[in-house]
Amino acid sequence: MAEQLVFNLPLRTAMGREDFFISPENAAAVAGIEAWNTWPFGKMLLVGPKGAGKTHLAQIWARLAGARVCSAMSLSARGAVDMAEGGALAVEDADRIAATPEAEIALFHLHNALAARGAPLLLTARTVPERWGLTLPDLDSRMRQAGVLRLAPPDDTLLSAVMMKLAHDRSMPLKPGILRYAVPRIERSFAAAQGFITALDSAALVAKRSPGLQMARAILADNPR
Repeated sequence: MAEQLVFNLPLRTAMGREDFFISPENAAAVAGIEAWNTWPFGKMLLVGPKGAGKTHLAQIWARLAGARVCSAMSLSARGAVDMAEGGALAVEDADRIAATPEAEIALFHLHNALAARGAPLLLTARTVPERWGLTLPDLDSRMRQAGVLRLAPPDDTLLSAVMMKLAHDRSMPLKPGILRYAVPRIERSFAAAQGFITALDSAALVAKRSPGLQMARAILADNPR
């Protein structure tokens, strides 16, 4: 029998506050996001590894603060001040602009324009500004003024909850036995959880049946921790 074709169709990921699972590792970050109107200097940096939930929390904050969300690499020096006129803003992946002069200048002007309007700014990044390697001194100093909220790698309980959410986003049934087998065997990261669920979903589509423990074992055998 020929294998079923698998298409990488876009998924509609649940990004509401009720979809974000709180654990001791991220509770302080969630509290800081919810208390956005008390941020010193009106700005905050949300730091965490890939897949840790930064985008999800940025979306939650955007709803709370009536903000827009954009990518740091999409900023341009010409449009930065105009963008600030819309008020509160979340800028994702701010650490990726290092050594890109136009992007650094754009973020510098955007930061100053938002500050002049008294509009809050949330930035997401994988590391703190001291490690970004910014080449524009004035931007570097302003980024280091921001408060920092940290998202830590997940424990088993949080990792299980995140995997259940990822499966739900794909409308994929996930048996408890698969979770019990997979969670102790994958890397302690949200990115690893996402990779496992993506592979499991693809395997189930190819097999034309619900995901099972045998599929999980095969995936983890091919991708050992």
